[in-house]
Amino acid sequence: MSEEHTPVKVIAEIGCNHKGDLEIAKELIRVAAHVCKADIAKFQKRHNRELLTPEQYDTPHPVPANAYGDTYGAHREFLEMDTDQHKELIDCCTENGIAYSTSVWDLTSAKEMAALNPPLLKIPSATNQHYDLQGYLCEHYAGEIHVSTGMSTGQEIVDLVNFYAERGRAKDLVVYSCTSGYPVAFEDICLFEIRNLMEKFGATVKGIGFSGHHLGIAADVAALAVGRAMEADGKGKFTHIERHFTLDRTWKGTDHAASLEPDGLRRLCRDLKHVDAALAYKGQEILPVEQVQRDKLKWVKEQHETAAQ
Repeated sequence: MSEEHTPVKVIAEIGCNHKGDLEIAKELIRVAAHVCKADIAKFQKRHNRELLTPEQYDTPHPVPANAYGDTYGAHREFLEMDTDQHKELIDCCTENGIAYSTSVWDLTSAKEMAALNPPLLKIPSATNQHYDLQGYLCEHYAGEIHVSTGMSTGQEIVDLVNFYAERGRAKDLVVYSCTSGYPVAFEDICLFEIRNLMEKFGATVKGIGFSGHHLGIAADVAALAVGRAMEADGKGKFTHIERHFTLDRTWKGTDHAASLEPDGLRRLCRDLKHVDAALAYKGQEILPVEQVQRDKLKWVKEQHETAAQ
């Protein structure tokens, strides 16, 4: 890895994969930190009566097998952690040496979570046009603001970045390439969107990230390579990779099937570290490791002329 960039940070997106159980949430933190060596454990915060219309709240879950309540609202309430529980999650992250974060889906949640002063808050793709929410964070939250761009037009992304720039917060903004789907087929990941974001906004924002909802870990390593290549061309910084994380992909719930289990996230963190070290130019024409082999194996004209004399 070159000296010009810092290691990419891996976000274990726990989301609601804790199934509404605080102890499972804490176990996910511990495993992400110690087994997987991730950098950030991220959750989600919703105020469901604010986020959903009465009709949405009272309608049955569209996939009954994944439902934790008779209605979609009851399902979401079952999975929701309150502010005191999020404080416990913050303490658990601190105890285990991993940063805490959460997505905020509505203005009330943004206010509650900003008051806890985590190092970063996330705006999910679904609410990246909710400017009352984001305006509140610009005014009342000093940490990094991360925003996903799934389900967004090019003009919406331009407007989003301009919104932060106009408020003097673009250098606290990390924008993520993202395709919203669970899971996403490989042909829909569109990794060169990382290149587009870095070309357009890399000089304006703090960083560009990748939020993946696909299967396996190969695409994440390729995302790193795309981002680092753009860095080498002076197109900003590639800073974060985010993947959904669960203890068991067969658990009940929407996100588990598109999540990594502990060994998958562990291998991802390992491979990103190793590949990042490989993404560099040679510091000299003959590396020290090569000089040993050159002295033993390489036919060099000058050596043979000396030996023949």
